[in-house]
Amino acid sequence: MWYNNLMKDYILLFFNVLLTVVGQMLLKKGVLTVGRINSFRELISKLTEVIFNPYVMGGISIYGFTTFVWLVILSRVKLSIAYPMLSLGYVLVIPFSWLVFKETIPMVRIIGAILICIGIYLVAQGEV
Repeated sequence: MWYNNLMKDYILLFFNVLLTVVGQMLLKKGVLTVGRINSFRELISKLTEVIFNPYVMGGISIYGFTTFVWLVILSRVKLSIAYPMLSLGYVLVIPFSWLVFKETIPMVRIIGAILICIGIYLVAQGEV
């Protein structure tokens, strides 16, 4: 029984991380359509264009939703376990960025992602 609940919690955590990554991808797509922003002052001048960009609006909406999912997670999972799991977002963004935005991914970044996964594994030990 407790094992099923733990698995549900981890699935919920992964779902939250995945949605957060999708939100980041939408935000990136949105600002790419707006164009490079070189300063905070330039951001202010383009603020309306950025905020009302459909991709940015989608990303912000997903972030709002994941905040509520996060509250559910926090009610069920130790913070010392849940928060480090968000690091999976760093790992997932790498292949998504490569696939969607055709970003070049150097080997050192892949090694870093592997190290993050090892760290997440170590943090989760003792909970199963």
